[in-house]
Amino acid sequence: MPTPPANGGPVVPTPSPLPPTAAPTVTGGANGKNAPMVGPKRNPNTTQNTLLISELRDSMVVMSDGSFRAVVACKSINFDLMSEREREAVEYSYQNFLNSLYFPVQIFIRSQRVDIGPYLDRLEKIRRSQDNMLLGVLMDDYINFITAIAEETNIMDKQFYIVVPYFTAADVNSAVNSSKNLLNGLFGQTQQQHIKIDEAIYNKAKDEVRNRVNTVTGGLFQMGVKASQLNTKQLGELYYNVYNPDTAVREPLTNFDDVTSATIIEKGVGQAKQPFMNQGDM
Repeated sequence: MPTPPANGGPVVPTPSPLPPTAAPTVTGGANGKNAPMVGPKRNPNTTQNTLLISELRDSMVVMSDGSFRAVVACKSINFDLMSEREREAVEYSYQNFLNSLYFPVQIFIRSQRVDIGPYLDRLEKIRRSQDNMLLGVLMDDYINFITAIAEETNIMDKQFYIVVPYFTAADVNSAVNSSKNLLNGLFGQTQQQHIKIDEAIYNKAKDEVRNRVNTVTGGLFQMGVKASQLNTKQLGELYYNVYNPDTAVREPLTNFDDVTSATIIEKGVGQAKQPFMNQGDM
C-alpha cells in the first residue's frame, strides 16, 4: 500500500521487492542515490600477471617490477668444421667475454619447426617454367626427396639470443626478488604491482642498457659471432612466436607499416547540431 510521508508531501507508492533472479542494487549512498552494482572480482591468475611484462619501448622490455631487458640476436658458427687452433681461439675469446661482463646475462636457445611449404611452392613454380627435360627430372627427384623428409621428420631451426638485464636497484637483490615473484605467480599468489619510473631513471636505464649491449656485441664479435639488438617490433614478434608457436606459423604478425586500407576518422571542428536535445524541436 502507499505510505504517506512524514512531511506531508505527495504519496509515493512503495516499490515491490525484487524477484530472486534480479541483480542486487546497493542503495544508501552518500548522496542518497543508488550506488553502482559491484561486479564479480577478476581472476588474479591471468597471463598478464605471469608474464611480468609491462611494456615494449625503445628496443627494451620494461618489466612490471621496474627493471629493463634488452635482447641480442646471435648467429651461430660451425665449431665442428674449425681446426684445432681456431677452436682454441674461440674458447679463449669466450672465456675473455665471460670475464669482461660486470652484469648477469641469460642465454636463450629457441628451437622452432620450419614450415617448408613456401619453399616447395617456389620449387614447383620454377619446375613449371623449366624447359630443359634433364633439369626438370632432377628437380622432380629433389622435390620428392624434400617432401619425403618433411613427412617423416620435423625440420627444426635453432635461434640464439642473449638477454641483457638492467635493474634500477641492486642487481643481485632485484634478481632474487624477481625469481620469488615468478615462483609466487606460478602458484597463484601474484599481486599486481604498479611501479612508476620517472624520466631521469628511464634515460639512465636507456644509456646503461646501450652500454651493456655494446659490451655483449663487442665480446661476441671477438669470437666471430655476428650479433644485433632486437628493436621494438622484433621484440613483439619474438614474444608472439614464443608464446604462440603453433599460431605463429599459420598467422604471423602483420607489418602495420604496410596497412593502408584502414579507415581514418578525424575529429570535426566545432559542435555538432543536436536538434533532438532541444525540447522546442520535438
